[in-house]
Amino acid sequence: MAVSGSSNDLLHVVALLGAGVIVVPVFKRLGLGSVLGYLFAGLAIGPFGLGLFSNPEAILHVAELGVVMFLFIIGLEMQPSRLWHLRKDIFGLGAMQVTLCGSALTVAGLLAGLPLLIAFVAGMGFVLSSTAIVMQILEERGDTSSIKGQRLVSTLLLEDLAIVPMLTIVAFLAPSADANGINWYSLGTAIACVAALLTVGIWFLNPIFALLAGSHAREVMTAAALFVVLGAALLMEFGGLSMAMGSFLAGVLLSESSFRRQLEVDIEPFRGILLGLFFMAVGMSLDMSVVAKHWLLIAIGVLICMTLKSTGVYFAARIFGSSHKEGLYRGALLTQGGEFAFVLYAAATTAGIFDAVTGAILSAMVILSMALTPFTVMALKLLSLAPKEVNLDGIEEPDGLSGNVLMIGFGRFGQIVSQSLLARGFDVSIIESDAKRIKSAANFGFKVYYGDGTRLDVLKASGSDQASAILVCVSGVETTNSIVDMVKAEFPLTKVFARAYDRGHALHLVEIGVDYQIRETFESAIVFGEEALLALGVSPEEAAEITVDIRHRDQERLELQMTAGLYAGRDLMIGNMPTPTPLTKPKREGQIFDESTRGTEQSVSEPAREAGG
Repeated sequence: MAVSGSSNDLLHVVALLGAGVIVVPVFKRLGLGSVLGYLFAGLAIGPFGLGLFSNPEAILHVAELGVVMFLFIIGLEMQPSRLWHLRKDIFGLGAMQVTLCGSALTVAGLLAGLPLLIAFVAGMGFVLSSTAIVMQILEERGDTSSIKGQRLVSTLLLEDLAIVPMLTIVAFLAPSADANGINWYSLGTAIACVAALLTVGIWFLNPIFALLAGSHAREVMTAAALFVVLGAALLMEFGGLSMAMGSFLAGVLLSESSFRRQLEVDIEPFRGILLGLFFMAVGMSLDMSVVAKHWLLIAIGVLICMTLKSTGVYFAARIFGSSHKEGLYRGALLTQGGEFAFVLYAAATTAGIFDAVTGAILSAMVILSMALTPFTVMALKLLSLAPKEVNLDGIEEPDGLSGNVLMIGFGRFGQIVSQSLLARGFDVSIIESDAKRIKSAANFGFKVYYGDGTRLDVLKASGSDQASAILVCVSGVETTNSIVDMVKAEFPLTKVFARAYDRGHALHLVEIGVDYQIRETFESAIVFGEEALLALGVSPEEAAEITVDIRHRDQERLELQMTAGLYAGRDLMIGNMPTPTPLTKPKREGQIFDESTRGTEQSVSEPAREAGG
């Protein structure tokens, strides 16, 4: 019996859904991740598997909408204030990474005997990481809202933007390129499209959604969300730019909207299905005949490209202050080529820079690198270089907590702080990332939940949006700053109390707007010093007077340093600013010393006093 066209289309739909439903859970069960499962499922039902699909490019074109919607959701989480805060990571770290990796891969291509133009385009294509794969892995690992996750997102954004100048370069350097110079019409169209999107987004989107919300028709809001995403993508494509860039900009423009959460909920189901379809289409696109014929060249090429790129990513991260562990994590996660490489290689093939075989080989290398990425992350984990899985037996994670005080960190500092609040009867929710410490606290009757305070989803699950005060009691400077930055951005009306490491850190916390900060050793050192005075024969009255004066001096110096703009990370030269009124009691003349001097006693000379004030 003949199969009608509609029945054949239905068979394709059933095959796609069935492959994903069967294969992906198996791969996740094996710890290989959903991305690799989708890639394998696509390969299995594609032209070189069961042959159910003969034209994967058509599916890939539709499935790219999954990436488009994914970037829209990312944009919803990227308020302009947060983007401004990440500008160093986007245009600094991201640009440095693209430059280092692109240079290394281009040199490798030249050493392999490729002409300069082919080596450059091939290398820059591999530099563009897979936004879809990296974001999927981050989401599965719960790292999307973490600080290192935000840095990765920043780099991916820069790489996505880099496809625009790369396509322009390909067009101008192509052997068949018109020598008439810059295409001003195309440039003007691109600028006009971006301007139109920004105009609509800033002045019209929110009023339109407010009007639609008044209709109380859920399906209308869903249709409007899809219209915004696809319309922005189409506008950018018309302007010769990336569809993903358009959807991301639309998300950013709506990130401050009161409808942000509703839009995210409406788009999520479409995003998930289409993103899975995208990965399956990539798996179908792997030309196994090219792989079989040039397998040795492809294998060596993939190994060299992934190694060079990971090395470049690591050094770029280290140059911009990331830890050794974070650099390795970034190198493992960004080691692959991405979906925009296919766009660049296709443009290069059309322009005559590549021949068909070269384009197929390079595309196969990118696809294999994408398939190997979950294994590189797993290898990093097995080598104990990535964060280890925590044994949470008998430990609860936060879910819908609603205390009026949220405490982050329950070490020696937090344990003492909590006692006053609990004694007064406040409902305190406590999260801690050290499982051993949580179990130890349980032995003394404390209810502590396991959670990483640098993750936004954990903070929300812990009740941060309902808390009257958030107490940041963790010990690390970087961790404290990360948490405070996130809390101030997401919950600006909540009071924030933070534990400072030293005076420089305290000044930085004041600068970014905490309601209260205190150096972790200050009070204990004050009491310690007063007890030492008493033991050395000083009268209690005099010892108390000296202690009060020391507190006063410390506060004065803090205010003077704030006025002088001497914040964390800079030398706090106390001698170059006005000196507080001297003690009435004898003391060593001109000696001022505190944590900010990092172990160097600084004498305040008379000329310095005059220069200071």
